[in-house]
Amino acid sequence: MPININIIRSVLIERVLNETVSVKTILFKDRVSSKAEPGQFLMVWIPGVEELPMSVMVADEVDSAAITIRRKGIGSTALFNKRIGEMLGIRGPYGNHFKIAPNARTVLLVGGGTGLVPLIRLAAKLNEMRICCTLIIGASAKREVFFENTADAVLSDTKHKIIVSTENGDYGFKGTATDAMTQALKEETFDSVYTCGPELMMKKVLAIAYAYSLPIQASLERHMKCGIGICASCCIEDKLVCKDGTVFCEKQLSKMNEFGRCYRDKTGRKIVY
Repeated sequence: MPININIIRSVLIERVLNETVSVKTILFKDRVSSKAEPGQFLMVWIPGVEELPMSVMVADEVDSAAITIRRKGIGSTALFNKRIGEMLGIRGPYGNHFKIAPNARTVLLVGGGTGLVPLIRLAAKLNEMRICCTLIIGASAKREVFFENTADAVLSDTKHKIIVSTENGDYGFKGTATDAMTQALKEETFDSVYTCGPELMMKKVLAIAYAYSLPIQASLERHMKCGIGICASCCIEDKLVCKDGTVFCEKQLSKMNEFGRCYRDKTGRKIVY
């Protein structure tokens, strides 16, 4: 019997991984979520608190999925504090997803923070297709680096390179993720670029990709209340990130004047970066 993804499903937290002092990954059994495409998201209900959109992370068990949380606001902190054996509610997965060109041979992934989540899921797919991959992990410092070992394991069956960049230079490449991207493009040729992370970072990734005439896909983040295109709280001009995205290509991004310039807070007010 088909499952209605719009009805909340209760899931039991089976494992919790501490990625950094402020980032955790929560794993749970859910067959529908386990089949999510790279870039799709879940609406995660924290009982009595809030419902949040969360990208679907890979999991190492059959019919399992995961979400990765950075402790920040009320909702994310409540989710961060969840323990093994507690329950969550989930809807979805929703949204479109990253697309891989049939003739792709070598691709570049650029991510920062929890924006790495959909890129790790994409990396797993690239691994299955034996497509060569370079993944750039951007962080402010070594203490904020996570998913390096996970990415290496996920890409174990294909030729790959993982570049960690830290802004203070205490680990890996010294500089931003976009600095590392510029350096990588000087040394190697890529078919396309995929990115997810802070929007100002993605804006620079887009500009660099343009300079090298590379097709690019970016997974955007916006405040979401419904996840199904009704409330319009996730709008970016005439697009709804939950329905038209979260993934947009370079042609779409180039027409978005708000991309990398402003966003809307939970009340709908436009905030300039």
